[in-house]
Amino acid sequence: MSRRNLPIYRDILITGVAAEGKALTRIDDVVVFVPYCVPGDVVDLQVTKKKHSFMEARVIAFKQYSETRCEPRCKHFGTCGGCKWQNLPYDKQLEYKQQQIVDNLTRIGKVELPEIEPIKGSKEIYHYRNKLEFTFADHQWLTTEEMKEGVPFQPGLGFHMPSSFDKVMQVDECHLMAPLNDEIRNAVYRFAVEHNMTFYNEHSHEGQLRNLMIRNNHKGEYMVVVVFGEPLTNDGEALLQMIHDQFPQIISLQYVINEKLNDTIGDLDVHVFYGEEAIIEAMEDLRFKVGPKSFYQTNTEQAYELYKVVREFAQLTGKELVFDLYTGTGTIANFVAHQAKQVIGIEYVPEAIEDAKINAKYNGLDNTLFFAGDMRDILNKGFIEQFGRPDVIITDPPRAGMHEDVINTILFAAPQRIVYVSCNPATQARDLNLLDAQYRVIRVQPVDMFPHTQHVENVVLLEKR
Repeated sequence: MSRRNLPIYRDILITGVAAEGKALTRIDDVVVFVPYCVPGDVVDLQVTKKKHSFMEARVIAFKQYSETRCEPRCKHFGTCGGCKWQNLPYDKQLEYKQQQIVDNLTRIGKVELPEIEPIKGSKEIYHYRNKLEFTFADHQWLTTEEMKEGVPFQPGLGFHMPSSFDKVMQVDECHLMAPLNDEIRNAVYRFAVEHNMTFYNEHSHEGQLRNLMIRNNHKGEYMVVVVFGEPLTNDGEALLQMIHDQFPQIISLQYVINEKLNDTIGDLDVHVFYGEEAIIEAMEDLRFKVGPKSFYQTNTEQAYELYKVVREFAQLTGKELVFDLYTGTGTIANFVAHQAKQVIGIEYVPEAIEDAKINAKYNGLDNTLFFAGDMRDILNKGFIEQFGRPDVIITDPPRAGMHEDVINTILFAAPQRIVYVSCNPATQARDLNLLDAQYRVIRVQPVDMFPHTQHVENVVLLEKR
């Protein structure tokens, strides 16, 4: 069916929420996914995609607003694509996330479950992030309305539009990080425009300014990294000097020259313009060095709550050998090391493993070992024969979950307990089904790391049958 023949439906009641932060309804027994609605809204819909089993649509008119709807704080809501649930009260967000866990573990996992514990909500629902990354673009993305009004194309500094590598929306405010984030970003943008600095073009791969990273820590100290698409010029140095002079909260000001065709900086040199190479994050008596390439959970306070759940589920007495799979920069491994005999962390990214080793040494931990490489290659029977059978396995895989080979090796290792941390309850449920023959689920604890989004973390404790 051509786009011009896609139907319009009127006076449709939105009935629920779905994946990817969308709402849903049913029309003639066909599920319809609609963004930026909440259950209880009555709307007119324009179908944008029609398949045999579902449709996608956009709202062309609100006929009646839901009683549960709230006013989004951010003026970019509805176009940015980031905080799709800002129009839902936070208690409702938690309710739907809890239901998401229940639905996935029940429908996909098909395993016997205990009563799922109430989700741990985030203490802060705004200004909770410790890191944001922005992109420079020589032409900012404009809405259809803005183009009709004749708004001129200008350089932009903001977020990529969903599923688009070359469309960048100008961001004037973002409430996910402390307000200084806006002040820094807007000052950088004004300086660059006033000094006629060139913004990056994703097609021609030309332009001075390419990316901007802003991080902070629990003490309100900041790291700023400016990524240039060309060798540093006098204007570039002047920009860095302005950032240093205007924002004393920045204790680490760094820059990268990236002339590659992709935005990754993992293989590039980072140059310190002013201050420290890293900022320090604290968690109980531990200190973590967080550099420009480091991974650290972006909700600092809620990461602590998540790790406490992991530690509680692990039930360590000081005598256990623990394997920490997909260890990242070793944050969980180092967090539980005081309660274990030894912790062995495995991670695919070599730079992350170097961070893990640095942080272990920085905290005086001598009972951790870290290995870099593909999980399927490292975690095998030979590895287990060399280091011993783990008493506890902690696993925190990426959204795709664990490869079946890794699950089979875990079953061979036969730990007494498995603590499974997941950012994707659907793939977690699939993996629980594969582990079910030898392990039963004892506890389930959802944790909300990302208010105003559909994402939710879930921690599951499994014990050997």
